[in-house]
Amino acid sequence: MRIVSYNVNGIRAAMNKGLIDWLKTDPADIICIQETKAHRDNVDYKQFTDLGFHDYWYSAQKKGYSGVAVFSKIKPDNVIYGTGHQMSDDEGRVIQLIFGKIRLINAYFPSGTSGDERQTYKYQWLDEIDQYLQEVKKQQESIILCGDYNIAHTELDIHDPKGNKKSSGFLPEERTWMDEFFAKGWIDSFREIHPEPHRYSWWSQRFPSVRLQNKGWRIDYINVTTPLKNKIVDAEIYPDVKHSDHCPVYLELKD
Repeated sequence: MRIVSYNVNGIRAAMNKGLIDWLKTDPADIICIQETKAHRDNVDYKQFTDLGFHDYWYSAQKKGYSGVAVFSKIKPDNVIYGTGHQMSDDEGRVIQLIFGKIRLINAYFPSGTSGDERQTYKYQWLDEIDQYLQEVKKQQESIILCGDYNIAHTELDIHDPKGNKKSSGFLPEERTWMDEFFAKGWIDSFREIHPEPHRYSWWSQRFPSVRLQNKGWRIDYINVTTPLKNKIVDAEIYPDVKHSDHCPVYLELKD
């Protein structure tokens, strides 16, 4: 099972920048997309189905905002839309696919960068998803949680940890949430393979030079529960794939 997680920052914009051509290179069996900023009816989705993907969309009620989608060449046994938390579901933040004993959860965590109100909601969302995941784990042990977490976990995951101590996405409370998350039996699949620094998945668009200089953050993850740890074959980040201010992250699991 080869999985890509990718915040495309608007799927139509990414398609205009060559997303379909990249998918034609067969980068993965399952493509998990965040921040579609679109509904299926507003997208030429046939470009995905023509490549052999089954497509599943969970869009925000607000047009041009948030939203997740999964394109999978493996047909899932079931698809679950949302988590039952109204605000999260209204914003189209979580879609889940069941593949036998494996549950794949594609999530777009809220950002708190626009102000205190959204930062407060971000903490609420983190509490809600944590409780939800604990309930899911009682039913299904093998879980993949991929997506844009909007949190850089450690100083290794950000180019300027000292300068960003008070920045949303690297606040002590957010990093503590990540500490506790991993302590509950989640595995950072990328770090299992790559302990080295300077590996990032997002670069600010305010200053185009920062991507060239690799002054980024690692905020996109494909994390797995402990039963899947020994199934990790490879994990990677693809900074040279450029359809967004994020880049794709990759995980390969053996059967």
